[in-house]
Amino acid sequence: MSTGKSFTMRATGALACFTRPEMKVERVSYEVMTPSAARGVFEAVLWKPAISWRIHEVRVMAPVRWASFLRNEVSKRASAQGGELLIEENRTQRNTVALRDVDYRITASFELTDKAGPEDSVRKFEEMFERRLAGGQQFHQPYLGCREFAAHVEPDPGTGTPVDAGVERPLGIMFFDFDYAESPPRPLFFAARLERGVLKVPSLEEAREFTAHGAQS
Repeated sequence: MSTGKSFTMRATGALACFTRPEMKVERVSYEVMTPSAARGVFEAVLWKPAISWRIHEVRVMAPVRWASFLRNEVSKRASAQGGELLIEENRTQRNTVALRDVDYRITASFELTDKAGPEDSVRKFEEMFERRLAGGQQFHQPYLGCREFAAHVEPDPGTGTPVDAGVERPLGIMFFDFDYAESPPRPLFFAARLERGVLKVPSLEEAREFTAHGAQS
């Protein structure tokens, strides 16, 4: 596969929630943005079947702060076959432990997929992404874990240093992304660690290996 150059984007927001999958009743966020959420931010700026984004690292530029509140949610999904879903009868309240005043510097690159056509090239999509990011163009509003937690994204100005620059700490088992090569897609995980304010993201193959062996030990 042809691989594009690395891009760095700044993403900020008032609230964020990157839900830990092991929490069944409450929504409790990881301490930092997950790779899948970071991929979603890049795809909000540029998504094409011909490219696949890979996240390399997330730099935490603001102190980790928490906010706790109740949210109204719907306990059921609408049927794919149609029919009514009565919101009032299926409404439930869940406590959310979210992050507030977040600021991330995200580095990613993309690969051309097998859906790329003969007219597609790495440089074509690099220029497209740079133009869309600089011009504030988005396919949809980028968000930070939950759709109501909007993200502001812009080219990284290259200023500031990560918080906790002298601290290294484990973050536990973190959700990496879904493995869309399998049907149904399989969730992948990795052992996350904040090193000098930076979350290093493993490759897809490393996440597959950890999920198959490391996560069970």
